[in-house]
Amino acid sequence: MVRTRVGYAGGTTENPTYYHLGDHTETVQIEYDPTQVSYQELLDVFWAGHDPTRPAASRQYASIIFYHNEEQRRLAQESKERQEARCGCRLYTEIVPATEFYQAEDYHQKYRLQQSSEFMSEFKAIYPDNSDFVNSTAAARVNGYLGGYGTLADLQAEIDGLDLSPAARQRLLDMVSRHEQ
Repeated sequence: MVRTRVGYAGGTTENPTYYHLGDHTETVQIEYDPTQVSYQELLDVFWAGHDPTRPAASRQYASIIFYHNEEQRRLAQESKERQEARCGCRLYTEIVPATEFYQAEDYHQKYRLQQSSEFMSEFKAIYPDNSDFVNSTAAARVNGYLGGYGTLADLQAEIDGLDLSPAARQRLLDMVSRHEQ
């Protein structure tokens, strides 16, 4: 993952906010390096990360894949069909063209990371400007590990590039190691 940001998309309301969402859906914008992870792998994570067999309680929480080109649309549709065949049920996930993405408020960004004062103090020292923090690849990666995504082997391979102090590095390694047990 190069970077992730949470926000709102798919609606017509200008400049939505969490409390004035209009007809938008909460979403995650993902920038990735296709030489490191495929779009299909991202779709696999999408399907594993939620229950698409239940209709959304509201438009805010709809299950949607926003595609940016015909290849992504095709892959998303094929993956949905495979999931439906696997479960033998209807999926409520929509597959629609990407629309303008509106970044969510700062307190929604890197949510897992913001729950850890230990890691946040390090990232705030590195990125005093919040937009730099939100756009940081290292912050996105640590946020993912704190959320339980990624393996210990993955973390060990990239930990030198995460700009963490020795104490924070060890703490993250210990946390991810416990997730795997």
